[in-house]
Amino acid sequence: MPRKEIASGTAAEASWIVKDADLASALSDGHASSFPEVFATARMIALMELAAARVLVPLLEPGELSVGVSIDARHTAATPPGAKVTARAVYRGMEGKFYRFDVEAFDPGGAIGSAVHDRAIISVERLLAAARKRIG
Repeated sequence: MPRKEIASGTAAEASWIVKDADLASALSDGHASSFPEVFATARMIALMELAAARVLVPLLEPGELSVGVSIDARHTAATPPGAKVTARAVYRGMEGKFYRFDVEAFDPGGAIGSAVHDRAIISVERLLAAARKRIG
């Protein structure tokens, strides 16, 4: 049976409040003094992925999930602890076998980052089996 489709322009958001664990300084074990106490790029990308994944939920069959396969991101502004950050993902359409999104992240001061992000829908069982096989 063919997979259901979603319309280009379908969007979803994900938000969270920046906590100490979300700061760049928290992600640099042993180098904390060299990274600032602002929202980490890695956390921004995770929030972007979460927003895009939410768009694909209606397409998932039992035992499936979506995974990120690529992201081209820019982190353009610093966000302090305690601020709310929101990522909004807009589905652009298929790019080969991948689902492509434009994503923007923002805080109360405005835009903090943007990305083009691709996701794939995969079998959880197959993914976990492949991961175990890699390690032996």
